[in-house]
Amino acid sequence: MRVIDENGQQAGVLSLEEALSRAERAGLDLVEVSPQAEPPVARIIDWGKYVYQKQKQQTKKKPKSQDLKQVRMGLKIGTHDFDIKVRKIKEFLEAGHQVRISAFFRGREMAHQELGYALLDRVLKTIEDNAVVEQEPQMAGRYLSLQIRKK
Repeated sequence: MRVIDENGQQAGVLSLEEALSRAERAGLDLVEVSPQAEPPVARIIDWGKYVYQKQKQQTKKKPKSQDLKQVRMGLKIGTHDFDIKVRKIKEFLEAGHQVRISAFFRGREMAHQELGYALLDRVLKTIEDNAVVEQEPQMAGRYLSLQIRKK
């Protein structure tokens, strides 16, 4: 049996009894790593510490959740403000988030909903190379919103 000691160094080819006695002297465990290999490979390690480190690695590997970010715009948005909002939308998309873009209507603006659709079309034309429409524009109260994601 090929044995690898606690430092990661090869201890050589040892019999099972020799490997067990070495592990016992070190106060560690003998773990068979590759039983199919010729000769089989075993490691001398602290099993409790090994399991703890594996669990710790598993908790770190949680996938990043895709959040839904929201960007709100008024119908009378200025050019500079529009550019900043579009830049922020692009940053969200690059980070892997979905983005809901909302145009909100104040007072008598509700009578001109076509301006909201025009604003959302303008946003989509600006970022069309980065985004795909996930949910078509729809009215919800005083908000006209659509949802996009990265291509």
